Amino acid sequence: MSAKETLALAGKTALVTGASRGIGAVVAAALSKAGARVALLARGEQALRDVADSIGPAAIVIPCDVVNAESVAAAAMRFRAATGAAPDIIINNAGLFQITPIAALSVDEFSRTVQTNLIAPFFIIREFLTSMFERGSGDIVTIGSSADRNIFSGNGAYAASKHGVRALHEVLRAETRATGIRAILVSPSGVDTSLWGGIRFPGSDVPPDVTTMMQPSAVAEAVMFALEQPAGVTIEELRLSHS
Repeated sequence: MSAKETLALAGKTALVTGASRGIGAVVAAALSKAGARVALLARGEQALRDVADSIGPAAIVIPCDVVNAESVAAAAMRFRAATGAAPDIIINNAGLFQITPIAALSVDEFSRTVQTNLIAPFFIIREFLTSMFERGSGDIVTIGSSADRNIFSGNGAYAASKHGVRALHEVLRAETRATGIRAILVSPSGVDTSLWGGIRFPGSDVPPDVTTMMQPSAVAEAVMFALEQPAGVTIEELRLSHS
């Protein structure tokens, strides 16, 4: 890098949920490479430390159960203590996925999916949004899914939660317009991650073909594209599919 070149996110801070694996880990690494100081949130501390070790000393490990409001509040306090302010960038990525027909879907399965994919992003946003309004800046990225507009058999809990989080994003975008805060939705189709482990579509005994899916790096590139737009330009929604 020449003396005149600067990293796109130099001096920024970021918080990534579900950062211990898959899309979250890859997005966290991309943010760090672009110059941001990144806080990694997930339940598994050792897995977070492994990701942090691969990123470098600027990564901040914050174990957090994002479906628990008290845990999220504690994580927000730790983030502020480490950085001195609300994050410049929030990546709401933590997700839960399963394929179960509605008639066989347990109350616990449905509740956990909605809590993880919809309620947890609200908890994270709620902790920092007022500070972002006061500061007049911030990027809030929601990792959606093709299931936030489309449905298929066995997708009752997941599609319901992702349709809900898309609605949350759209309301957030309406409420933050012209405030300096950007609300961004990145919705990929199938991504080759460990979430597909053990998944079977109704009527099939074989696992899904992950070779037809995109890689987490493609989602990270889309996130970075949106974040690196000039101030005043918001990529409100990016929909990604494997070509």
